[in-house]
Order: sequence, then structure tokens, then C-alpha cells
Amino acid sequence: MPEPLRVSVVLPVRNDAVALRRCLEALATLADEPDEIVVVDNGSSDDTADVARAAGARVVFEPVEGISSAAAAGYDAATGDVLVRFDSDAVPPADWIAVIRAAFTADPALAGMSGPGVFTGLPWPARVLAGLGYHGSYFGLIGLMLGRLPLYGSNLAVRRTAWLAVRDRFHRDDPMVHDDLCLTVHLGDRRLLFEPRMGVAVSARAVTPRRLALATAKTRHTVRLHAGAFRSTVAGRVLGPLFGA
Repeated sequence: MPEPLRVSVVLPVRNDAVALRRCLEALATLADEPDEIVVVDNGSSDDTADVARAAGARVVFEPVEGISSAAAAGYDAATGDVLVRFDSDAVPPADWIAVIRAAFTADPALAGMSGPGVFTGLPWPARVLAGLGYHGSYFGLIGLMLGRLPLYGSNLAVRRTAWLAVRDRFHRDDPMVHDDLCLTVHLGDRRLLFEPRMGVAVSARAVTPRRLALATAKTRHTVRLHAGAFRSTVAGRVLGPLFGA
């Protein structure tokens, strides 16, 4: 029997020690725990690193501010066969790692996979509307323009060999890049999977007006930066001008 695939969880964090502690506690209760947790301290002034070490995570320091640089540093440092990108303010289901490990084991050609997120801390009507608006526009509109469903940064997994093949083209030093969308583009026509069973609970902080404005600006910037990939589809050519592409 072949050796089971090793799974590393990568958590980019900046000044979010309280949420990180809850996240690490949740990861410790999974039915199938990850083989490694890498916390990337992206210039925190709180006790992020101490919280990570206390939970048994490996800490990597990335001084260049930005989620792209932090995520890339985590992918580079991780040793697993599958690298899982997660957010410190999210909570996974009990079988999260088991589902991911099984998918990559069953399909050697699978390069990446992603699942949905459900916003917490909102009344259910607002939760539904926020999910439809945020995830609908990302998976729906951006996916239509790109011609494939994009990976979702709060809940994605990529095979380590696929990351190594594209990391030199990944825009790690651009703080305005959406790292998940950038990674999706550079993975090209490699096989990606959307798995509903991978759904995680994510913080409603992402849908505050300030966060939404920043996310919109980052999306426009990332689409413009990868305009060639979006112009390769009819939808991308039609809708690209909305993003300046």
C-alpha cells in the first residue's frame, strides 16, 4: 500500500491571536487531523506566534506585508503532499481533512480543490444574502469570466507539486493581489475540483463595508493583472472592461 498523503494546513495571520486560538482548537478536534500546521506570522504585534507554538504549530515569519506573500511563504515552508490554505477566523467541519485527503488520493491528476464558506454571526436571512452576494459573485461571475471555478482562499487545497510548478509566476510581492485568484490563473488547465462537503464556517468580518470595498479593489487589480487569461473566454472579453481588463 502507498504511504498516505501528508496534509499541511497553512494559516497566514496578522494580529489575530484570539481567532487563531479558536481555529487551532477546532483543527485539533478533527476526525482526521492534518500532519502539519504552519502559521505564517505576517508582522504581528500581538502574541500570534506564542499562541501558534502553544498549540504545536510551526511558525514562519514573513516580514513582507500582504496575504499573497504570507500564503506563498507558508506554501514554500510546508512539507505536506497537499497544502491547505485556511483563515484564522474560520472553522472547518469534522471531516474536512478526511475529505481533502481522500480526493487527492483518489485522483492523482487533481491539482487543487476548494469548497464553500458559510458566514457566521449573522441572522439567517442576512447570512443567506451575504453568502449569495459574496460567494455568488466570486464563484459565479469570476468563474464565468475565467472559464472555471476559482479556488477560494478561505478554503482551498493545492497539491504541493502543482504549487512548485507555478510559484515563480505567483505574484507574491503584490499586496493588492487576491492570492486565491492569482493561484487559480497560474494553475492553468490543471484539474481543479469544487467540493461542497468541504464547506467551512467563515467570519462575517469579510462582509463589512470596509472589507468589501478592499476585496472589490483587489479583484479588479487581480483581473487586470491577469487580463490575458480572462480575455481567453467570451464572458471574459465581454465583462472584462467592468474590471478594467
